[in-house]
Amino acid sequence: MSAEIDGMSESSRPLRVRLNELLVESHLSPLEPETGERFADYCALLLRWNSRMNLTAVRDEDAVLSRHFVESIACAQALPVGITTLLDLGSGAGFPGIPIALCRPEIAVTLAESQGKKAAFLQEAIRTLGLSTRVHTGRAETLATLFDCVALRAVDRMQEAIHLGVDLINNAGWFAVLTSVGELDRLKAAAGAGILWIGQQPLPGSESRILLLGQRRIDEPTT
Repeated sequence: MSAEIDGMSESSRPLRVRLNELLVESHLSPLEPETGERFADYCALLLRWNSRMNLTAVRDEDAVLSRHFVESIACAQALPVGITTLLDLGSGAGFPGIPIALCRPEIAVTLAESQGKKAAFLQEAIRTLGLSTRVHTGRAETLATLFDCVALRAVDRMQEAIHLGVDLINNAGWFAVLTSVGELDRLKAAAGAGILWIGQQPLPGSESRILLLGQRRIDEPTT
């Protein structure tokens, strides 16, 4: 595609249009116009906050679309039906939790983020976007509820987070891990026997990035 379309530069074309083009190229469903505009608001807020604090190493709008948004939307579209509650464990700048909340409004999303400045950004993001999403600012171990799905992407000490995440999933609930092929065996080992891994699918924009989906085994009755 030419960088100039009818005199309009690529960067000046509406973000929702460029995002939908990336989704279609990645064989994903495009967003409704209203949802696309909310992603545009999210991106603007992210870049504005990122100019004064380190939310993400990605500081270019096009890179946010291709690396953060498309990958998170791919996760949202791949989640099984029937999920009503989801925990984004170590949410950071809100990936994949905020895109999931935008794309799957039937899912009540909780964003767990222990770093105060990042949690403040998440609070502002959900206010700006008009989401009912909850932000949990304490350690995830203090959560008193279980979730239909736990999602993980690019958190520190990933193997420890995997181990913690297993204990926060309902029986027969789901684990969605956005990771790389090289981490696969270590992450499966960290989850232990409590997760039955259903499958994996490549994520757009990378030959090594995958979405790993697993289901928590139903506890056997004690005798």
